Amino acid sequence: MTPISGTQPKRPDAAPLITPTELRRRWRAGEEVALLDVREEGAYSLAHPFFAVSLPLSQIELRILDLIPRLGAPVVVYDNGEGYAARAAKRISALGYTDVSILDGGLGAYRAAGEVFRDVNVPSKAFGELVEAIRRTPSLSANEVKALIETEPDLVVLDARRFEEYRTMSIPRGVSVPGGELAFRGREIAPAPGTTIIVNCAGRTRSIIGAQSLINAGLPNRIFALRNGTIGWTLAGHAVERGRTDRFLQRPEVTYPAAVASAKSWAERVGVQPLERSTFDLFLAQANERTLYLLDVRTPEEYERGHSPGFASAPGGQLVQATDEWVAVRGSRLVLFDDDGVRARMAASWLIQMGWDAHIVGPEVIQATETGTPAPHRPMPTASGPAIDVAELIANRDGWTVIDLTRSPAYAAGHIPGAHFVLASRFTEDLPRLPGERAIVLTSADGDESLFALVDATASTQRKVAVLKGGTRAWTSSNQPLERDQHSWISQPDDVYKRPYEGTDNAAAAMQAYIDWELHLVAQLANDSVSNFHVV
Repeated sequence: MTPISGTQPKRPDAAPLITPTELRRRWRAGEEVALLDVREEGAYSLAHPFFAVSLPLSQIELRILDLIPRLGAPVVVYDNGEGYAARAAKRISALGYTDVSILDGGLGAYRAAGEVFRDVNVPSKAFGELVEAIRRTPSLSANEVKALIETEPDLVVLDARRFEEYRTMSIPRGVSVPGGELAFRGREIAPAPGTTIIVNCAGRTRSIIGAQSLINAGLPNRIFALRNGTIGWTLAGHAVERGRTDRFLQRPEVTYPAAVASAKSWAERVGVQPLERSTFDLFLAQANERTLYLLDVRTPEEYERGHSPGFASAPGGQLVQATDEWVAVRGSRLVLFDDDGVRARMAASWLIQMGWDAHIVGPEVIQATETGTPAPHRPMPTASGPAIDVAELIANRDGWTVIDLTRSPAYAAGHIPGAHFVLASRFTEDLPRLPGERAIVLTSADGDESLFALVDATASTQRKVAVLKGGTRAWTSSNQPLERDQHSWISQPDDVYKRPYEGTDNAAAAMQAYIDWELHLVAQLANDSVSNFHVV
């Protein structure tokens, strides 16, 4: 059998290789392919190809079935010479994926073929910058917005971030209206055409996309993005408010017909059409041949109250802002659901401009028959070995060294007293650095990650290794305390990238560097030439 151009035949003990040139050709051609960076997110955030998705080696079993739902989808993995890629390819293939390759030469070789990008959610952020450059989305500086807030009574400030981000800190007069809700609720919040609307986020993307969404939806108001978001506000020396809970969750009534009519008009212009039942059924039937994502773009609260089986909760604003957190296969097919005819259309209109094959369905095609939030799709752990429960650990606390495999922010927020932080991807290097000689018990949030890591841990140490049944959740459910002040970082905690726009303690230099980086994305995007973006 002759290999596809750009790939090398599979070696007896390894996955086949794919060249960076072939990978980029597939992106340009719109073919299906998922590129997974299997390093930890901290390393990923420093440099990665444009459409690379972060899926660390230690998280593969926990997340891959949701990120890549079709086992036949082409999957490419890479690292930067650490040796993770070969291990990842083997584990992904063991889960049943049938088309797994390794990027030939890894990140170093890719640099010679294309641009590498830093930070996270890069495609969405680069697209936002392109939208502003082409559409000339109106914006105001922090000082200009502050003056309006202080002097203009007929003004609303709509915070397009997730509610949790808004609650952490916000600008004065801000009301939480996540980006996917803006076109749906905007007219109801500001029914008078003379009302000025300010849209803000943390940095730039959601402000730009949010403001432009309202413009695309035909609102007659003066609409502006807060230039550089809360970062720009903070760098200008203005105070933020903390702990606000102002939200607009009411379904529009008076303005609803206008919102639907405008959304339909704009969506048709971009090429979004609702699916009939027969076409949706065809997409479902083809899901083993063409990767299909089913995404409910309403609020998480609405999703929990009722959703259609198989649909994941993906609030529209966040889906556009961070598409790679739900969708790993470039070239796949997306179907978006809402029950109002506005939110799915607006989200799909952006995704189509970002090069995705996006479609919409409504309640006339599918019904909400499930409630709650389903657990992530995960394989059954195949490893078997020693396991202890919380009672056994308490009874013999001095007999065990506890290893916590959860993400570093969760470990810092609270862990079993005395537990050491170790990344499962670094067992070989870091388990020998554990103090003492006691047996090891692995814990993680719910115990699943410990089960998946058991084989690697056992192979990396001479000590006895067991898992804690039910993980740290079982510990707290037994009314046992967590430790928050004492940390033992055996592995370097670079597994989670600290966003310079999240939280309230970010350094000014980091925030300014982030804004400078965003402003250069359009030039880097043009130089890379694989995006297939088209701004209407």
